Amino acid sequence: MEPWLRGLYDAEGMRAADSWAIEDQGKPSLELMEAAGRAVAEAVARLSPRGPVRIVCGKGNNGGDGLVAARLLREMGLETEALLLWPATELSGDAAANLARLGGAIEVGGEEIGARLADSGAVVDAIFGTGFAGAPREPAAAAIEAIAAVREAGAPIVACDIASGVDASSGEVAGAVVEADVTVTFHDAKVGHFVAPGKWATGELWLAPIGIPTGAPEPRAAGVIEPAVLELAPRRGSRSTKFSSGQVTIAGGSRGLTGAVRMSSTAAIRAGAGYATVAVPADLEPIFEAAEVEVMSRGIGDTPGRLGMEAAEELLGAFEKAAAGVLGPGLGRDEDSLALAREVAPRIAAPLVIDADGLGAFAGQLDRLAARKAPTVLTPHAGELGRLLEYESAEIDARRLATAREAAAWSGAIVVLKGDDTIVTDGQRVAINAVSAPGLATAGSGDVLSGMTAALLARGLEPFAAACAAVIAHARAGQEATRRLGIAESVIATDVIAAIPAGLRSAGPVE
Repeated sequence: MEPWLRGLYDAEGMRAADSWAIEDQGKPSLELMEAAGRAVAEAVARLSPRGPVRIVCGKGNNGGDGLVAARLLREMGLETEALLLWPATELSGDAAANLARLGGAIEVGGEEIGARLADSGAVVDAIFGTGFAGAPREPAAAAIEAIAAVREAGAPIVACDIASGVDASSGEVAGAVVEADVTVTFHDAKVGHFVAPGKWATGELWLAPIGIPTGAPEPRAAGVIEPAVLELAPRRGSRSTKFSSGQVTIAGGSRGLTGAVRMSSTAAIRAGAGYATVAVPADLEPIFEAAEVEVMSRGIGDTPGRLGMEAAEELLGAFEKAAAGVLGPGLGRDEDSLALAREVAPRIAAPLVIDADGLGAFAGQLDRLAARKAPTVLTPHAGELGRLLEYESAEIDARRLATAREAAAWSGAIVVLKGDDTIVTDGQRVAINAVSAPGLATAGSGDVLSGMTAALLARGLEPFAAACAAVIAHARAGQEATRRLGIAESVIATDVIAAIPAGLRSAGPVE
């Protein structure tokens, strides 16, 4: 795990940590459950529920955590009911022990749960834990629906470890899911807390130590990108030149889509590239000459208003001196332009970011990129990744981590699947952005990211680190742009470009 990633557990990793604590270190499992239940009880108490607390318990250890919480909440003086979805005889050993300590609970069927929860001041979801995968079946599915109705009525929902219905290893949700207001997770965070759609079910994430000793197996399934990655970027010194600071070439542009190349190139130099050149249709070059003061331009080909196949060799020449490049912004979807992208991308010798219409050229043909000798970074949103893999975008949204990994394996590239939970993966390593920046939901922000990524590649960062650094700096710039304007809805892509310097600062929060 890179030192600038904060590790996340998957289900297997968390089981290993639990087993190590119990079997190797002699930590009693009941002590771990007691600490987990106490953390949940304290979280509920902090919410000051206005009405009885109902704790909906499954039959595994997650249900046992809920039973501990019920006992401790009663000791705090809160009216509390523990509801068992399965017969008490089916409880796991530790859960059964805590049922005895509690002095009993109410067994409810699927038809009864709604009425039992109706007037709750708060509900604790202790149905499924991190070992759950798939779609909830009855009676859990009915209980989850009943919890949703209580939340709709205004009662807060607290989840034990992870919201029931979320796959802790992937964030996938295959059926009914609890939407928690607060999730109290034990020992350390899980992948499913940060990857959508599981992210949307998590609510506010509270981390609770439960007594697993120091030295436990570390979380390695994925990592949250931390600002420390920005410290890897080489800084300019007294001997730096515009060429040693990194040369970037951005190729694309077509009639009506010249802004994409302009934003990508401007973002590249704002992110530290010392020299940037745009390779654009020859008849549109005057637009760039007039608009881009700091960026060089090179007119390519003779096809009116776009780049065509006849410009292939000329376009390759534009990348000869580049330390990194971008292919695709504003390229257009004309088949001739897409054929050009398919022709030149495998032959460009520099590290290459492929974005926007450049991605469209490889729909269903990602294997053509595997022949590239230099690093490749793909930056699709869900719709673009769906076209690349020939899936519906809804399937991408449902299986974000799995599909990003699939695309990386097929293409040999680093895939940056954009979203509020942007995922960066080379097929093995997985990094996730946890900096929420709603202001980035605007046209052109993807072009900004592609330029920033190319700049960091050109400055010499290892490709996976460059992609991660660009992602977190981009998100932080989005936050800063929102702060300056006071409202996310007013942010436009050029505002994000102006905020890149703040996003690139490695120390502390964006101010």
